[in-house]
Amino acid sequence: MAAETVVDSPPSTLSGVARVLVNAGKLNAKTAEELTKSARERKSSFVAAVVGGGAMKPDELAHTLSSALALPLVDLAAVDMQKLPRNLVDPKIANQYQLIVLGKRGNRLFIGAADPTDQEAVERIKFATQLTPEWVIVEYDKLAKELEQQGASANEVLETLATADFDFDVTEEDAAAAEGADVTAEVEDAPVVRFLQKMLIDAINLRASDLHFEPYEYNYRVRFRVDGELREITQPPLAIKDKLASRIKVISRMDIAEKRVPQDGRMKLKFGTKAIDFRVSTLPTLFGEKVVIRILDSSSAKLGIEALGYEKIERDRLLNAIQRPYGMVLVTGPTGSGKTVSLYTCLNILNQPGVNIATVEDPAEINLPGINQVNVNDKAGLNFAIALKAFLRQDPDIIMVGEIRDLETADIAIKAAQTGHLVMSTLHTNDAPTTLTRLMNMGVAPFNIAASVLLITAQRLARRLCENCKKPADYPRESLLKAGFQAEEIDGNWKPYRAVGCSACNNGYKGRVGLYQVMPITEAIQKIILSEGTALDIAKQAQLEGVRDLRQSGLVKVRTGVTTLEEVITVTNE
Repeated sequence: MAAETVVDSPPSTLSGVARVLVNAGKLNAKTAEELTKSARERKSSFVAAVVGGGAMKPDELAHTLSSALALPLVDLAAVDMQKLPRNLVDPKIANQYQLIVLGKRGNRLFIGAADPTDQEAVERIKFATQLTPEWVIVEYDKLAKELEQQGASANEVLETLATADFDFDVTEEDAAAAEGADVTAEVEDAPVVRFLQKMLIDAINLRASDLHFEPYEYNYRVRFRVDGELREITQPPLAIKDKLASRIKVISRMDIAEKRVPQDGRMKLKFGTKAIDFRVSTLPTLFGEKVVIRILDSSSAKLGIEALGYEKIERDRLLNAIQRPYGMVLVTGPTGSGKTVSLYTCLNILNQPGVNIATVEDPAEINLPGINQVNVNDKAGLNFAIALKAFLRQDPDIIMVGEIRDLETADIAIKAAQTGHLVMSTLHTNDAPTTLTRLMNMGVAPFNIAASVLLITAQRLARRLCENCKKPADYPRESLLKAGFQAEEIDGNWKPYRAVGCSACNNGYKGRVGLYQVMPITEAIQKIILSEGTALDIAKQAQLEGVRDLRQSGLVKVRTGVTTLEEVITVTNE
């Protein structure tokens, strides 16, 4: 009787990757058992034991598992790690089970791992994300290197900053305030102080307008708003969130013991040879205090009106209006459209020794020497209307009201404009013509509006093209006509530009430029107001008088190569 051939099957004690490798003929059963025992003693994974012991090379192991398990194989060296999704899986879970998130599609989460047989990891990810994991094989050495780099960037950022050298100090006033507060050792934690200084310096160098420090359940995120867009900068360790918030609150003269309600404050820090103001706002969230810091660079108000992006005819109209002895000039636009800088620029032009200027704001953003600035304080009963009444007893020449929000403020401001004062203010409306109808809807009498308002400026901010990398673009004729260009303009010898992107800019853009609708209140428009005409009637008359709307103003910037057609359409698409 012929002897039967016996297949050497793997022992029942082997499981997962060990069993797969024995079945594939890459390891014998004895070696697999020894490596399993070694991994258990060292409290590491079987894959780590295989690669570390030299039993198989990482690429050979990855190809074997991919073939045996019919799973896709990805080379991490060819993946842009900066573009991978973050925060979908807790970093602790990623490190514990040695895996990395590669992408998400629908309810499927694509997980890169060197050991795709770990069912415990599958259950943990399912429970934590409510998504279905789809395994992708990656090479163990490249995965370990990437996880190590991520851990270093999160855990060692504070320690490396602690030895860095920054010339960025708190001013004497804020230092005194900090000493007077109940400062604990954790608030003065040197690495936290260094980290905050580093973030502020980076924000200023990137020309950011705001910094966001955001705590979540499993991570802590820092984002900057650069050229109007938020971008993630870093994810420091979650453990610093309370220390960082306390440090910011101390130097901003807030109550560090109060964490249940929002707080507002200011701080002034020395950056090189100049001091820069920061406005600070805290907000209690589910997982800690979110802090937003706005950079208030007073030099932006001193750039001059030429730097703001006004075309010559628009600039002349505005300058003529603010040189008038009395009347009202209104600036309108959404939050973040540059209204404050425009008003401060005008005030800076008018700020002369023989002129008394008073402003009431919520809050005063930029400190201008020679101008009497007042902050609204609702708790103390100081609102815009009360401050305005007080101003009229202070012998002012020029009054600036941060925002006209109600009928009482509007009435007092208009009366001031009619009694020999130049009044400047802002409203939140979409364009210049709707500002007039908004005042009527508030309850202001049409004859008061017609008699007091001199000029209205509506504005938006569009990203400015980088001069280093912008390239001519070819658009279909129909697209240009639809955007608002005239046929004769398209047939001219010019081409719009497109954003490209280089090391000196942000995706092809660098800085921002204003788009303006500057509408003087002429006799014809006054008649429409007195007859209680609509915003459409006012807009039609303004067009007849040569006033560009926001889209037309943006198209001028496109023709001169200052910005792109896409950017203008985005910011004027109303």
